[in-house]
Amino acid sequence: MSAAGTAAGDLRRLVVRDLRRELRIPDSLIVNTALPVLIMVLFVYVFGGAITTGSSGLAYIDFVVPAVLLMSSGYGAALTAVNIADDMTGGLIDRFRTLPISGWVVPAGHVVASVIRNVAAAAIALGAAVLLGFRPTADPAGWALVLLLVAGYVLAMSALAVLWGLLVRSTQAAGAFSFVVLFLPYLSDGVVPAETMPDALRAFAENQPATPIVTALRALLLGLPMGSAGMVAAAWLVGAVVVSVPVAAVLFRRRTAA
Repeated sequence: MSAAGTAAGDLRRLVVRDLRRELRIPDSLIVNTALPVLIMVLFVYVFGGAITTGSSGLAYIDFVVPAVLLMSSGYGAALTAVNIADDMTGGLIDRFRTLPISGWVVPAGHVVASVIRNVAAAAIALGAAVLLGFRPTADPAGWALVLLLVAGYVLAMSALAVLWGLLVRSTQAAGAFSFVVLFLPYLSDGVVPAETMPDALRAFAENQPATPIVTALRALLLGLPMGSAGMVAAAWLVGAVVVSVPVAAVLFRRRTAA
């Protein structure tokens, strides 16, 4: 078998390992299943009656669903930092050194498993939104772009999570990354309109990556004008992956050097 085929087989086995590990941990399974639903219910029923959507004129559930999709998928993607830190400190890497596998498939396996797992979490959140009254109007091409954008967001957050997990030296420190990613949509145009924020916070909200991603998702799901949001969102996501992957590769080689 070629080297590429062997590496692909190793990657597949590590992805299956990561997914099976999640299924065997009841806490993780409950969080991945229940958290998207709980977040959606919280925003629709608890906050929805008290928040207006400003000049958009949208019902609050239509306004907030894209942000909840990012919260649900991004939080799980950020936990990749904990998984990679656990591998680095728990002795697994030492065991892998005795096997004929490429070192890069270890972090890559975490990233691929994260994309699969957290795109599913976003689908659960979207299903909960539909049950609560959300009625998307996207056509098939729009749904394909929604899937691509959510998967791209999870990929970018997972890649950054691997980088963070390699920088820190404990699983506790690695877990801090999930809170940053979870709260990023709060400080965007996703939960409340940026136009209602104080000037300094509004400037941050309008120029951070979650806002164009939320805007693009909202436009795709509801058939609204997207403007430049799609291109800006793609630039943020591609940039995050392009920067984090080579840096993470260097850190991984250094930390696993004999």
